[in-house]
Amino acid sequence: MKLSRRHLIAASASTGACLALGITPPPAVAADIVTTRILKPVPSSGEQLPVIGLGTNRWLADAPAAELAAQRGVLEVFRQGGGRVIDTAPSYRTSEKALGDLLTELGMHDAFFMATKVDRELREEGIARMEYSLRSLGRDSVDLMQVHNLRSAEMQLATLFKWRDAGRIRYVGITTSRNDQHAETAALMRSQPLDFVQVNYSLAERAAEDVILPLAQERKIAVMVNLPLARGRLFSAVANTPLPDWAAEFDCSSWGPFFLKYVVSHPAVTCAIPGMTKVHHARDNMLANHGRLPDAATRRRQEALLDALL
Repeated sequence: MKLSRRHLIAASASTGACLALGITPPPAVAADIVTTRILKPVPSSGEQLPVIGLGTNRWLADAPAAELAAQRGVLEVFRQGGGRVIDTAPSYRTSEKALGDLLTELGMHDAFFMATKVDRELREEGIARMEYSLRSLGRDSVDLMQVHNLRSAEMQLATLFKWRDAGRIRYVGITTSRNDQHAETAALMRSQPLDFVQVNYSLAERAAEDVILPLAQERKIAVMVNLPLARGRLFSAVANTPLPDWAAEFDCSSWGPFFLKYVVSHPAVTCAIPGMTKVHHARDNMLANHGRLPDAATRRRQEALLDALL
């Protein structure tokens, strides 16, 4: 029988982290799990960020009422769970406006570290695109502006560095979600004074470990990870597999945090941004924002377990 992520979550919950999120835990689970929020520094500034962020690729400003209510619920759970980093993009249809409207309604603009992207070929088009993003988000500035999928990267980066100097953005970055762009990403990491790089990385897809992650450590560039759950592929792989007992060694009692803690335990990784549109997924994901992380030996056990299933 194939189990959905919802069933996997329902079958196991961490008592300590559940209490931190205001979730009622099952009585049979011990209540001694460490629930301290995990923070990692941005190398260029030392600013501390929580390791679990929020991806908003599927957020829509014109969604049906039930979906809008779910977005509000996700944002509230995210904040209650100690989340701070939100990633969006103008190419995500109306995601930026959805966030801007909701944060304005809730009076929560200052509660979050906001990251978005620019995705245009020409300089003036890029500037217009970024101005549009700021208007949509309801902000005068954003924390992180990234060149989306390296599109016209050197030209757009020249503008981003000027905006950073002018205080319109705090950090500059580039993004990719494709292995075939890793070489170009690495070249830009070597040639440009970047604050962030965003890259695809998960237990199912570890190519970023070859060059991108070691280079980020060498160049002191923060790493934001997209696709940390491999578009659901990891949940499909473990559908008939119980969570191993040794997951408790890093305060983990469901598969979502098992996968996410693997990603954020890499020394180069600053935070991961799983997409979240459902409240019960957000509750599960935010458990990875607390407690202990797997050490190097445990990470190898995680890799061996998933390699045998994939």
